[in-house]
Amino acid sequence: MKHVVVIGSGKIGSTIAHLLADTGNYHVAVLDHSAEQLAQIETGPTLSTAKLDITDETALTAQLYGKFAVLSAVPFQLTAAIATAAAKASVHYLDLTEDVESTREVQRIAKVAKTAFIPQCGLAPGFISIVARDLASKFDSVDSVRLRVGALPQFPSNALNYNLTWSIDGVINEYIQPCEAVVNGEHVEVPALEEREEFSIDGVLYEAFNTSGGLGTLCETLKDKVNTLNYRTIRYPGHAAFMKALLHDLGLRNRRDVLKDILEHALPTTIQDVVIIFVTVSGRRSGRLIQQTYANKIYSTEIAGRLTSAIQITTASSICAVLDLLADGNLPAQGLIRQEEIRLDAFLENRFGVYYRRAEATKRLGGMVVG
Repeated sequence: MKHVVVIGSGKIGSTIAHLLADTGNYHVAVLDHSAEQLAQIETGPTLSTAKLDITDETALTAQLYGKFAVLSAVPFQLTAAIATAAAKASVHYLDLTEDVESTREVQRIAKVAKTAFIPQCGLAPGFISIVARDLASKFDSVDSVRLRVGALPQFPSNALNYNLTWSIDGVINEYIQPCEAVVNGEHVEVPALEEREEFSIDGVLYEAFNTSGGLGTLCETLKDKVNTLNYRTIRYPGHAAFMKALLHDLGLRNRRDVLKDILEHALPTTIQDVVIIFVTVSGRRSGRLIQQTYANKIYSTEIAGRLTSAIQITTASSICAVLDLLADGNLPAQGLIRQEEIRLDAFLENRFGVYYRRAEATKRLGGMVVG
């Protein structure tokens, strides 16, 4: 049995802990500064909790010594501190951060680490990069890679057409920070909330627009191999205009604490959500222009007697699958590992990757168009 530490006892952290502990192959210790949140986690023979100030580097490092890995499921502001402690304690490190600068810091730490450092193990960035690289590998040359992901309420009922489904800090950050892209073969930054587009799936209309962090390290990996590479978040129509009014017209991009307070008190959370994944790659194969698409819809469902939201399922199962691949020796045991270096077939064959395979929409929506 491998001993791992999960930092963060929120919705995602608790789901990760239960998924791993329920296998019987991991003993999971959940650390958090909030005794109230920790009290909501059902403990057992393979799951324990402990209150800890995560910003106390000495205390955190002491908790990590002797463990197999640490999994970070906390806001991006704590990423660097946890990665630093992981390197000092010589344990494997995995996180869910979407923040670009935090990931760059993890990359710097990974250069001198004696263990594996695997940032951005969630949905987007994370699984989306694995899918994109797999599709791109099937072409002789690639022209464009377009990634679209959204975690949406199934039943929107407010002007924003949105409910809180994951970290509000993460949502605000991705709506404000510059977004990486490849445009005309050049690695550039483009503004968030711009380049809005509309499309429909199963008769439902959606919009998508630039947000930060979703590409992970794909720009570095594919910058000399594609003409176009971009990531956009999927929402229901009208959401982008509303958020631009809040962030730009009302100036709340410079008052994140105020915006967070407003959204947390005005938008209810929901467990009735749907995650939409839509990746399209076009390029040449045997001289022909071809487009191939991966499309998937994943809904909230019950797992081990616990009703679990789609964003919890997709995010938690991703990092658990990557941990499994690492534990089984299917990933390098030292240095930086990018998500796109993970094989899609290995991911989907994993016992946690099954949560992506269960969605029949992949077979129904995915396909190839030959031009």
